[in-house]
Amino acid sequence: MNRIRMTHPAAVLSALLLLAACAGGPEDDTPWQELFNGEDLSGWTQLGGEAEYAVRDGAIVGTTVHDTPNSFMATEQLYEDFIMELEYLVDSTMNSGIQVRSNSHDYYMDGRVHGYQIEIDPSDRGWSAGIYDEARRGWLVPVTDNPDAQAAFRQGDWNHYRIEAIGDTLKTWINGVPAAHLIDDKTSEGFIALQVHSIGDDAQAGTEIIWRDIRILTDSLARAYSRDTPLEPVVTKNNLTQAEKEDGWQLLWDGESTEGWHGARLEDFPDYGWEIEDGVLTVLASGGGESEAGGDIVTDSLYGDFDLRVDFRITEGANSGIKYYVDTELNKGEGSAIGLEYQILDDERHPDAKLGNHEGSRTMASLYDLIRADPAKPVNPIGQWNTARILSRDGHVEHWLNGVKVLEYERGSDAYRQLVSESKYKIWPGFGEAERGHILLQDHGNRVSFRNIKIKTLN
Repeated sequence: MNRIRMTHPAAVLSALLLLAACAGGPEDDTPWQELFNGEDLSGWTQLGGEAEYAVRDGAIVGTTVHDTPNSFMATEQLYEDFIMELEYLVDSTMNSGIQVRSNSHDYYMDGRVHGYQIEIDPSDRGWSAGIYDEARRGWLVPVTDNPDAQAAFRQGDWNHYRIEAIGDTLKTWINGVPAAHLIDDKTSEGFIALQVHSIGDDAQAGTEIIWRDIRILTDSLARAYSRDTPLEPVVTKNNLTQAEKEDGWQLLWDGESTEGWHGARLEDFPDYGWEIEDGVLTVLASGGGESEAGGDIVTDSLYGDFDLRVDFRITEGANSGIKYYVDTELNKGEGSAIGLEYQILDDERHPDAKLGNHEGSRTMASLYDLIRADPAKPVNPIGQWNTARILSRDGHVEHWLNGVKVLEYERGSDAYRQLVSESKYKIWPGFGEAERGHILLQDHGNRVSFRNIKIKTLN
């Protein structure tokens, strides 16, 4: 076992003095609260894998084991805004992290822990105190462009972290050096957790990471205790992360202009009925009619196989949709342009939830009028953002909502064509089977907002 031994008393004193300096010096009267009592794991619970956690010499010790996924020792309490400081000592062969605003839900990847992670990386890469999105989006703020933070990590010694999570802003420091600055509002509340990463068969089990002096602030943060950082923030709203760029994603909307979009029955973007404000694209309320105001908008480009992701926010009683493989030459009369539709709806208040030729096929995230989305789908409350994902590859299509797959089908299959023959779309020959088409955001007369519209082409 690669047990990390507690440091010589003189080194401990030096580390304590450093911690005092980072916390504001010996006169510091900051009202810190201890997250760990130094004696046992009361108030914490283990999630994920079966790595070993124990209390030794007033610290939490995590130990790697083979044949288990990532393990997390999580607070039982959830936290929104907070400032946290702690120290850790990590084996040089390990990878680890500290989860913040993280969650575990049965409906999401069978309870897998997901959320923001403050990286612990003793490898030559040196990304400690960068920000990773565990089991969701991957790297948000690697510290590749921050050599000072990379150099601040102390191999084989205690390292001190300061983590601020206030509103939509996360900031980190390693040993007093600013490391990461993120503006992102994906998750506003969750637990804090200490990770022991899974290891491969070629890695030695029994390596350790030790955490101590774990403390938190939750009151008067921005006014009294938050620190400025010289780092320019990484802003995810209507932007691609570096990982997304490397993976081939493209923005479908730049967050500022109408570039790349036009009215479904127009050559240009509608003059009214839509607004762009503070990085949000909104179709305005106009009485609930279908395409009676500004009308639907479509992408200038056509798409075949793709992975599409869109954040959307509905108002009470709202109805809208995201259509794909849209042919704007069909249906020149009243109503919306024709295409397959990912339904956006307030299921509790809009009457369409009880309509449709197939039961439930007009509810949120359903394939409109054809296939009902899983009733156990995770829907965020009115006024909060949801994320739609539509994946189409080689005729296989999936609808996802907030990271959960809620339906799938095969375009052009006998089963699909049978559903179409029983629906309102039966009057359109070959409905939904085009090789390429526009992406459409629907005007259904209710106020619905969109942002973070991005696509990855797969052909």
